[in-house]
Amino acid sequence: MKLDILAIAAHPDDVELSCAGTLMVHALQGMKVGVVDLTQGELGTRGTPEGRLKEAQDAAQLMGLEIRENLGLADGFFQNTREDQMAVIRVIRKFRPDIILANAIDDRHPDHGRAARLIADSCFLAGLRKIETFDSNGQPQIAWRPKQVFHFLQDRFHQPDFVVDISTVIDRKIESIKCFKSQFLADKDHEPQTYISSPEFFDSVIYRSKMLGKMVGVTHAEGYTSAKMLGVRSLKDFINETT
Repeated sequence: MKLDILAIAAHPDDVELSCAGTLMVHALQGMKVGVVDLTQGELGTRGTPEGRLKEAQDAAQLMGLEIRENLGLADGFFQNTREDQMAVIRVIRKFRPDIILANAIDDRHPDHGRAARLIADSCFLAGLRKIETFDSNGQPQIAWRPKQVFHFLQDRFHQPDFVVDISTVIDRKIESIKCFKSQFLADKDHEPQTYISSPEFFDSVIYRSKMLGKMVGVTHAEGYTSAKMLGVRSLKDFINETT
């Protein structure tokens, strides 16, 4: 299956917090979108890997994803090495996305920035035909390089290069986050409390989307950075009802 947009993220729930709205907006436009989680989040203080996989699939259904896969890399210990690059290259060639959404280039959790570099480097390498990879049936894969790699914002704020209006799907974005019951809004259960489990953290996600939306005259938005200059074919592309 060829995807239009593929989000690749270090942990299950990274996508829901950061770019779920963007995926849903484009799915509603008829584009094929999907998610690949690098790890099962097995080092997380709360929940279990098995539970988080179930939560991830519940969120995937809510978001209208074509696919959601987990590469099973080592949470906390994956690296930008040949071995881990090859795993990401295989999945890029499998789904041949035009656009990849990846972790923030630098963030509070060291996995996020490391994932950003791993994903970006793998996107380039996936386009080199002399790197040989094979699909699950043992057939050679064709080289494929996404046209764009964008990094979503996470805990730390980075000035976005552009934002996506998610006002029409903000309620569904919130519900997708809530699918991760083990991680969020769980301040009264028996497990240890964490940085992300409190209502205050959950509120901060909403406040961020409101702040980014206000920057462009909409109610809610998600922001992205780009390593390369972005261009348009016409200045008409800047004319819309939100400005």
